Amino acid sequence: MLGLTVPRRRLGAVIAGFSLVAAGVAVQLAATPAAAATPHRILFDNAHAETAGNADWIISTSQPDPLGQDSSPSAESDWTGALSSWGVALQKTGDYSLKTATSALTYGGSSATDLSNFDTLVLPEPNTLFTTAEKTAIMTFVKNGGGLFMISDHTGADRNNDGEDAVEILNDLMTNNSVDSTDPFGFSIDSLSISSDYPSAVSDSSNPVLHGSFGTVTKSLIASGTTATLKPADNSAVKGLLYRTGYSGNTGAFFATSTFGSGKVAFWGDSSPMDDGTGQSGNTLYDGWNDSGATNAALALNATEWLAGGSSSGGGDNGGGGSTCTSAQLLGNNGFESGSSTWSGTSGVITNSGDESARTGSYYAWLAGYGSAHTDTLSQSVTVPAACTTATLSFYLHVDTAETTTSTAYDTLKVQVLNSSGTVLSTLATYSNLNAASGYTQRSFSLAGYAGQTVTLKFTGTEGSTLQTSFVIDDTALNVS
Repeated sequence: MLGLTVPRRRLGAVIAGFSLVAAGVAVQLAATPAAAATPHRILFDNAHAETAGNADWIISTSQPDPLGQDSSPSAESDWTGALSSWGVALQKTGDYSLKTATSALTYGGSSATDLSNFDTLVLPEPNTLFTTAEKTAIMTFVKNGGGLFMISDHTGADRNNDGEDAVEILNDLMTNNSVDSTDPFGFSIDSLSISSDYPSAVSDSSNPVLHGSFGTVTKSLIASGTTATLKPADNSAVKGLLYRTGYSGNTGAFFATSTFGSGKVAFWGDSSPMDDGTGQSGNTLYDGWNDSGATNAALALNATEWLAGGSSSGGGDNGGGGSTCTSAQLLGNNGFESGSSTWSGTSGVITNSGDESARTGSYYAWLAGYGSAHTDTLSQSVTVPAACTTATLSFYLHVDTAETTTSTAYDTLKVQVLNSSGTVLSTLATYSNLNAASGYTQRSFSLAGYAGQTVTLKFTGTEGSTLQTSFVIDDTALNVS
């Protein structure tokens, strides 16, 4: 209940196993150089059986860095993989930095392949389900300004025989996640196996995917693939760009784009168009990349450019670039109702304990409150889009204490902003036992000065040796416009 004055107790309802943040680190703000000075950063996934069976959906066998195989590739054969043509074409422009993920996808972590270090994630026909944590990471990454390229295949293409194919896996990502499961992208992938077709592009001369710097897209290729059903009532930004022969409107979309939060999404219904026919020994591959009846290379490369922020037309903007801003609330799990997902912090901070009360829902964040020397932390990484002129961080805070002083701050809660090396850039506020009061009070701060940067917001509660002070937080938000 609000107004607690006894030391905090850990109850069974407390969320256990909450990941521990490195000691001494407060709200992190990883500075991202301006887009003009930094290559577009693309992460290709290879942690979900993308090379199972005859698949070979990698840009290089050198992972995570393809430059380890050849630092200056001039031909697709300089890198080994069925996606090497795609990778080499991007590398040769000098405008892209490419990596491959070989372990679980994360967002806001310390790994070199953490999604916070990239502009675009490519999922080239994944064949194992994403974990709950991975789905939260992917969806939050997109919501905060990242680009997501989802490539499916026909239903039943279970290359590793685990009972799941790319259709099921990508639909599960969109409909079973802690960030937004209410058809966030405005489409679902059809359970179809279309043997062959050359889907045609719609007429839209201004579309940056169909008419980009890598060429004009006229047709693609289906060699056992599927399509998507569009639902513009759920997301008005969804748009079909290429359609199966005889289809249009909301059905039969073979290539589609959409937005989510400040990010962009692209869907392709088959892996054959991106396959360049060469890869590791023993794989039977199909050269759709160079198919003379299609323009698959231009489609893949233009879409990558659009997702990574190379073009601002037709969708949301990535955190490091773009000329427009999509109004959005950027924090994932902002009311804590999904437990510890999206947030990092001290074990037990996010809880539904009855000893304090949530402002809304059942869960809230509770820092300190032990009546002994103790420090709790809570943080989340988020990207403030460069084009947004307004960025307001807000949260509701309740403070109760057993301290009796009216002049000394024995226990404190700091809200800070740090750079990637842990240096404090700003302390937004410091609260203490002197701020104790009944009920919640909303606190707000401008983060507009961090536009174009990746922010990890962190709260640090520090308690003295005696008499508890509890800092209780709920209903956080980072609203941009």
